[in-house]
Amino acid sequence: MDTIETPILILLPLRPEYADEMAVVLSDPELHTFTGGAPLTAPELRARYERLAAGPPGWCNWVIWSREEESLVGYVQATIDEGTAEIAWVIGTPWQGRGLATASAKALVEWLMKQGIRTIIAHIHPDHAASAAVATSAGLRPTERWHDGEVRWERTV
Repeated sequence: MDTIETPILILLPLRPEYADEMAVVLSDPELHTFTGGAPLTAPELRARYERLAAGPPGWCNWVIWSREEESLVGYVQATIDEGTAEIAWVIGTPWQGRGLATASAKALVEWLMKQGIRTIIAHIHPDHAASAAVATSAGLRPTERWHDGEVRWERTV
């Protein structure tokens, strides 16, 4: 999996050794308001990262390195299947509102399109205006379809 670089961030392929730092980045329970669940401990996150890193080729996961902060600030992911990718992004609470989610999602979408992906999907809670803005910036549009209480957003090339 490629490293993806932009002027403000670097998307680094997920590795288990990022778990300690990412456990801190993802420790705010508010990050789970729309997705459910609770923050994972560093050992739980390391175990998850080990599974993701060893998973099938279609599981693509990156941590987000902020050039300005010189630290990890979140993650993006894409699950690829037959020309379609379902994407998601999370930025830790202290770094929200700085354009990092938008820059990350755009970089991910551009990378996916270069890989020949023709349809990009995200599922967004209808009350999550910030994620809707990120999806819009990345070229996705809401559809009439719903999945588990979330609106399906889509971009088709």
